[in-house]
Formats: sequence, C-alpha cells, structure tokens
Amino acid sequence: MKVVVQRVSEANVKVDGKIVGNINKGFVILLGVSNEDNKEKADYLIKKITSLRVFTDEFNKMNLSLKDVNGEILVISQFTLFADCSRGNRPSFSNAGKPELANELYEYFIEECKNLGFKTEHGIFGADMKVSLTNDGPVTIVLEN
Repeated sequence: MKVVVQRVSEANVKVDGKIVGNINKGFVILLGVSNEDNKEKADYLIKKITSLRVFTDEFNKMNLSLKDVNGEILVISQFTLFADCSRGNRPSFSNAGKPELANELYEYFIEECKNLGFKTEHGIFGADMKVSLTNDGPVTIVLEN
C-alpha cells in the first residue's frame, strides 16, 4: 500500500462537475493498493497517518496530530501510485491491485477512519475525479507498507 498525505486547509473532489467530497483543515490521502495488500497493512497506515504530528502548535512547531486539531480526511483512490516507469516512457500499472481488492481496501480504509471519529469524505472509486486542494505548508508525506 502506498499513500501520499497532504496537509490541507481545504479540499474537495468533483465527479461529473459535482462535489462528492469536501473537507476543511486536515489531510488529503491519495491511496494506492497493490495485490499484496490487506486490512492489516491498511490498519497500520491508518494509525500512522492519524498519529502524524505535522500540524503546528502555539510555538509554530509541527507537534500536533490530526486528532489534536479536529482535522478531517479526504481519501482518493490512486492506482497510479504504483506506476512503473523503469522501461520506456509509458508507465506500466501491472503492480496496482486488481479493482475488486483495491476497492475493498479503499472502502475499508474510509470506514476505519470514520470509526476512529474523523470526518472522512472520499471520491468515487474508478471515476474520473477532479481534486482541488490548498496544500498547507506545503506539507506532503509519502508512506508505504
């Protein structure tokens, strides 16, 4: 599993010109799933992401977590995180998870974030999505498991 976590002051995702997910301060999470991934790997990343201390405290130090700032989450499925560009100029996506598994883990990821008490919005799996965000900092972190 690969994720790109972006600290944002606001973000939304549109499908067919309609907003389907919208958050204020928090994280946009681009989530990529491979065929070797499972719920245990998702659980590890969820715990890691929601515990990241990347929000600033009163001393302007990155010392606060998503929970500390009552942050929100926008999860976007992103199979292109598994692009292999090692040969030629056209990426191969053979390392990306099969759609059934990827969607199952994507839905699981969203539900587990909600179960932890975070407002969690999301895109539509497999749709052509337009993501708009204001990257705060900018702070962007890449995690793999």
